[in-house]
Amino acid sequence: MSMLVAAIAFVPLLAIAIAHFIWSLGGTWPIRDEALLANTVTGFPGRTRMPPKIASFGVAVAVLAAGIVVLSLADRTAGGFWLSTLGVLAGLVFFARGVAGYTAWFAKLTPEEPFRSLDRKIYSPLCIGLGAAFVVLVILRLV
Repeated sequence: MSMLVAAIAFVPLLAIAIAHFIWSLGGTWPIRDEALLANTVTGFPGRTRMPPKIASFGVAVAVLAAGIVVLSLADRTAGGFWLSTLGVLAGLVFFARGVAGYTAWFAKLTPEEPFRSLDRKIYSPLCIGLGAAFVVLVILRLV
């Protein structure tokens, strides 16, 4: 069961890491131009350019690291207390991001379309699901 949960969580994490890596190289995949990509993935008003490439690279590395952690959590004998603690913290970060996407504060901060609609329909639910996966994997390590 743990391997299935970890694999299901790893797939979107890997896809997100790959997308951010492509953006760190200056690509705009899967969107046709940078302005639309910026409105699709950031949602900040007046943004016509993507954040600095180093920021996208940092996100790519962090998300890939989260993917490695989620896979490691599936092995009950790996990492001990510290890996479980890291799993809970990662779960809380993803869960908090997901919940934040439904708040009026975050909607006011990131009102641009198509980000606003995609956040409600895809980004926030995905983050909540990833947060839940991390916590479930930690619980499965303990039982």
